[in-house]
Amino acid sequence: MATKHAASGADKIASHAADKWREGRFTSGEDSLAVEEPLEIRLAGRRFTLTMRTPGNDEELAAGFLLAEGFIASAAELGEIRRVRDAKGLEEPNAIDVVLNVRAEGLRERLKRNFTISSSCGVCGKTSIDAITRRIPPIASTAKIPASTILRLSNRLRESQQVFAATGGLHACGLFDLDGSLLATREDIGRHNAVDKIAGWALVNKMIPLANALMMVSGRLSFEIVQKAAAAGVPFLAAVSAPSSLAVELADEAGITLIGFLRDQSFNVYSHRDRIVA
Repeated sequence: MATKHAASGADKIASHAADKWREGRFTSGEDSLAVEEPLEIRLAGRRFTLTMRTPGNDEELAAGFLLAEGFIASAAELGEIRRVRDAKGLEEPNAIDVVLNVRAEGLRERLKRNFTISSSCGVCGKTSIDAITRRIPPIASTAKIPASTILRLSNRLRESQQVFAATGGLHACGLFDLDGSLLATREDIGRHNAVDKIAGWALVNKMIPLANALMMVSGRLSFEIVQKAAAAGVPFLAAVSAPSSLAVELADEAGITLIGFLRDQSFNVYSHRDRIVA
């Protein structure tokens, strides 16, 4: 099959040949696909981690990832974020370098702690939850939001998903204020990356903790999504689909109002329902 790939490193949409079955026969054409490429994150020039993502907002992705995973605790600990350059001085589209304002011994301890948490996750749910709640204090928010406001969020998130509308292949994370106004949306091939990009956006804009905001994701609510929301200090987390059992347990321990199946005129609440005004 002939192939045309119309994406550069900065593009989020690629064009690819596709034979389409319609009304009992094939027709040849092209389809729009969401771009997926690797991003290498370095710490002070040293290779740190690799993630698959949709290009764009890479600096936010790196900042949000470091916040969620406990390598930084505030914007003050985030130093310079810069593109890696090759021997000719040209920017590498898929590599980024982060310099942290964290002492070496402190960073080593955080690396060790993160390894312990990651190793326990999926093996012992209680161990994972205890480790995260020791690192991230439970959210003690008195914020309230009307149920009628929550019901408007799903459509607003969908309307903001420009790349999803073209490809059908991206997840999204949206950040709303408690009046239901959309503050920011980020799309990515990975649901976790979309959350990291929103957290990174809030971090560099000095909005962490997000004490008066609601975060919403497309798809389901996993343990990792709740962990990232807790690190950002957001008291409300919603999704169009279901949560996992461990996600609900962590949300309850972390002080997050967890909302699932937010569609049309209905939703379910799994923890801290007292913040929702009926």
